[in-house]
Amino acid sequence: MSEALPAAVDRVARFLREARVEARLEEFSEGTPTAEAAAEAAGCRLAQIVKSLVFACDGRWALVMIPGDARADRTKVAAAAGCVRARIAAAEEVRAATGFEPGGVAPFPLPAIETVLIERMLLSHDVVWVGAGSSRHLAALAPTDLVRLARARPADVVSHNSLSRPDEST
Repeated sequence: MSEALPAAVDRVARFLREARVEARLEEFSEGTPTAEAAAEAAGCRLAQIVKSLVFACDGRWALVMIPGDARADRTKVAAAAGCVRARIAAAEEVRAATGFEPGGVAPFPLPAIETVLIERMLLSHDVVWVGAGSSRHLAALAPTDLVRLARARPADVVSHNSLSRPDEST
């Protein structure tokens, strides 16, 4: 990455440097618009890709991190976030709440997000890949560092009957 980083990616890179975390930030020329594309680009399993989803929870914002091969369960998200109803944020709400474009949401730094939840299944990996500010950038880091940096609380927030099988295509 010899060229200057986009502002949102630079914000993530600076945050990682200042946190002194061992992380690898990479740019993928093909882009990573889906979890499947991200896993292929990064050369990892789909379960190691972290989908960072923004939810509106009773007038507050919550970020929910789930594996790339799973679907969030809104009822579980609401219960874990302590709200009555959770809904996926619209694109303009994602930008307002995170400062990132949908498809490139990094789990940090997020000053407007009050609650951050991480699906427990992500903690079983040595390395996970998160969005790093654009749909072309990912960062690889240990799940323990992800939890600490994002100030995330482990929770069961996925629908267990909708987990993708390895041979399933989206």
